[in-house]
Amino acid sequence: MKIKFDEQQYQLEAIDSIVDIFGGQSVKVSNFSVSAGEILGQKQTELGIGNKLELSEEEILENVQAVQQRNHLTKSQDLQDRNFTIEMETGTGKTYVYSRSIFELNQRYGFSKFVIVVPSVAIREGVYKSFQMTEGHFKELYPSQHCNYFIYDSSKLEKVREFATSSNIEVMIINIDAFKKSFEDPEKENKANLIHRERDTMNGKKPIEFIQETNPIVIIDEPQSVDNTDKAKEAIASLTPLCKLRYSATHRDTYNLMYKLDPVAAYEERLVKKIEVLSVKPEDDFNDPYIKLKNVSNKNGYQATLEMDVQQKNGVVKRKNIKVDPNKRTDLYVLSGERDIYQGYYVEGIDCLPGNESIEFEGKQPLYLGEAIGEMNDAVLKRYQIRETIRAHLDKELQLMHKGIKVLSLFFIDKVANYRIYNEDGTWSHGTYAEVFEEEYLNMIKNQKYQTLFKEDSPIANFNVSEVHGGYFSQDKKGRFKDSNLKKDGTLRSNKDDESFFELIMKKKEELLSFDTPLRFIFSHSALKEGWDNPNVFQICTLVETKDTLTKRQKIGRGLRLPVKDDGRRHFDENDNILTVVANESYEEFADSLQKEMESETGVRFGFIEKHTFAPITYTNEDNEKEALGSDESEKIYNYFVDRNYIDRKGKIKDSLKQDLAQGVMEVPEEYSVVKKDIEETLKRAIKKLPVFNYDDKVKVQPDKQVLLSDDFKQLWNRIKHKTTYSVDIDTETLIKKSVEEIQRLPRFRARKIRRETANLDITEAGVKGEGGGVRFYEAEEETRQLPDILRYLQDQTNLKRRTIVDILIKSKRLDDFKKNPQSFMEEVMKIINKEKRKLIIDGIKYEKIGDHEYFEQSLFESEELIGYLKKNAIEVDEHKSVYDHIVYDSNIEKEFAERLNSDPDVKLFVKLPGFFVIDTPLGNYNPDWAVLIESDGIEQLYFVVETKGSTDQEDLRLAENGKIICGRKHFEALEDGVEYKLASTYEELKQEI
Repeated sequence: MKIKFDEQQYQLEAIDSIVDIFGGQSVKVSNFSVSAGEILGQKQTELGIGNKLELSEEEILENVQAVQQRNHLTKSQDLQDRNFTIEMETGTGKTYVYSRSIFELNQRYGFSKFVIVVPSVAIREGVYKSFQMTEGHFKELYPSQHCNYFIYDSSKLEKVREFATSSNIEVMIINIDAFKKSFEDPEKENKANLIHRERDTMNGKKPIEFIQETNPIVIIDEPQSVDNTDKAKEAIASLTPLCKLRYSATHRDTYNLMYKLDPVAAYEERLVKKIEVLSVKPEDDFNDPYIKLKNVSNKNGYQATLEMDVQQKNGVVKRKNIKVDPNKRTDLYVLSGERDIYQGYYVEGIDCLPGNESIEFEGKQPLYLGEAIGEMNDAVLKRYQIRETIRAHLDKELQLMHKGIKVLSLFFIDKVANYRIYNEDGTWSHGTYAEVFEEEYLNMIKNQKYQTLFKEDSPIANFNVSEVHGGYFSQDKKGRFKDSNLKKDGTLRSNKDDESFFELIMKKKEELLSFDTPLRFIFSHSALKEGWDNPNVFQICTLVETKDTLTKRQKIGRGLRLPVKDDGRRHFDENDNILTVVANESYEEFADSLQKEMESETGVRFGFIEKHTFAPITYTNEDNEKEALGSDESEKIYNYFVDRNYIDRKGKIKDSLKQDLAQGVMEVPEEYSVVKKDIEETLKRAIKKLPVFNYDDKVKVQPDKQVLLSDDFKQLWNRIKHKTTYSVDIDTETLIKKSVEEIQRLPRFRARKIRRETANLDITEAGVKGEGGGVRFYEAEEETRQLPDILRYLQDQTNLKRRTIVDILIKSKRLDDFKKNPQSFMEEVMKIINKEKRKLIIDGIKYEKIGDHEYFEQSLFESEELIGYLKKNAIEVDEHKSVYDHIVYDSNIEKEFAERLNSDPDVKLFVKLPGFFVIDTPLGNYNPDWAVLIESDGIEQLYFVVETKGSTDQEDLRLAENGKIICGRKHFEALEDGVEYKLASTYEELKQEI
């Protein structure tokens, strides 16, 4: 099975955000005239061929700011040593994004030398595997470009020479540790990495010199773990990069942020799996003395924080955190409110030594950090966790096997011995977790519910229990599993055992997705905390005895990626794409700590706004042009909210603002009334919490068969069920006219600059120093410049006839600008023509009903599988008021709309149109929101299809959304079945129009 790759719009936007940094660099097309012997974007060096940058720092900064404005990000004021940051949530395909960016940068500008620097063996192997998996995909997209990718190996330094001398795309994947060592002690060359040592086989040159002369574009994968020290930064700089592209979900330093896809956006846009928490936790019965050591400290005298059960004044017992001091011989009996079960617990001492943090009670065993007494027996709790993970796994298999999706579950453990025990004679036996797993698995599959999974023709019918689970751990030379060797910072040391281990698992990703491979339950040590994931991991369970070294983000990151079917294609059904986390804490505790981790690692602050929060909001100015509010206006709105007591001075949103938003009475200054709805939507997004769902709140949405069989539903469905086809007629004269108008609005293009600077020189014993006297720029007069074939370029990029392009260029009267800056002019004209063409496609589109036999089957309602979560994204519907007993909503606007539809006595029937109900448009499939049957005065029946949006102003909607809505309206007009198509931001707005 080969995984297939689909283009995702957000990935293309991330790619363009990097590629457009170099807008104005000579374009790489075969008909672009260049000096003899020179390839665009490349330069000949003493040791090979390198990347060639033509743009000035000022031109690059202008491009950077334009991209940032487009992506609603804070504008950079300088290039910060040409570091550019892309932030993408785990599981959204950042490796694909930077891999494809390599091809785009080569195709557009001819750049050909790239170095990918990674922090660990795990990520290195993952990147290499990704290049292998996408090789065929990129060959289809870029058939004329050859890419050679390889892992740097100090025993194969000839690869470095080939990297330098080749004119093809060259990609070197290298560990930071492979070229950082020389910077730790430059005087000891024999201690340096081989890459820094002179080699006779390389004409007395150091291998790194071959890399340096190419001025590679350096891609840093997980920079928070790569260049997090001064020595690492020095090592990166030693590559003499043309620029540094930084990709991660959790940046420590954000230089020139070019694109941002944070966790909230990724979850809301369904780009990763939803997360639900299945809590396996004993209920507190307060019948035994419960004590848990939460923290120890010696900063201001020795102290410890204990969690224990305390009787309140009203006689109710509650679990609380209590600080204790060993110097005062603290008596837990007193602190507990004189509960008899705590008699005899006197604090005797506290140990704060790292790795031995503990507290001692008189005459009792020490209690170590994170441990507790009085809890349910740990072995019993772990058994329940394993049992519930197996149950959730089999439930998911029932749901997905017939769709061709193999389900995997991942267990994290802290000791290999808990899974496999080695004997001195070389034999081995199951550890506790393996024994428990096999017992629980064999018991669970006897359940009548799961018998269909194991019938004779099932792909898993003949698998033995010992085959369905396995461990991914490092192995020693005897083939025995061992605990991974971790550094203090949690990254893996690069030893041969780890390299062979990771090579094994990285090459089995596609094999694991095959039904022919029995393995479905994976037990792993912390080695898999980064650098590995599998799209079909649907359950994650943590089984640990001591303090957990993995963050929740690291754990869930192994299973966030959207799943893959047995045909290799991604599966996008959000009802299936749910990651179940089996946790030994409550849903609230898990969600709260995960949210805090995300705030700490990504800078996203839930329930806060910043002074620049409203800067990206756009409006139409007096010149009828779109303009962003900008930072200054955003800060005025921010200060207004502070004065109104809506937020505090740190930006935390107060309850008063939440209440006014909910009631629709929030006020903004009069001058900002035109963008009030956008301000409201921005605030509502800021109020949202991380979308983590409670497994116990899950509901499987059931169809209401009485409604499905009713005459009212049949009449409604018969009016909207038919399919249409569309044709497009573009008015060429209008396209020329609109394009010319927009091109004439373009700002003046500047020719390449010449910098003139004067300085006063001062010669002293310390050397020659210069003091700047003045600087001036002139536009260069390049009489001999050879111009590209603009007509061919625009033909290729717009698919218009040559005659049409000639008309646009001549009538624009801007060809002098083409001579000054050919590349920038061509790119801007191309963007304008394509934008105006898209508008006219929508304006000129015509829909026709295909016929009476092409329609959406009513029976699909019964086969549609919907999952919702009460209190989060699902509400219960009155009996026989809708097709389903619950409505699953995507936003608060939809929730409010559904509640009003449900409570309005005029609404006889309403339907949230399911995912299979799609209208074909040139901009992609369109799925309208609602179908509604309203009975007016008990006589007239009115039929509507309604699209709910936060704003009904067409200018406020993105072009793609606006275009789909126009297509939707024309589709229903073509049906001619008496259905009105409405756009509404509130239910009141809909009722007023009826």
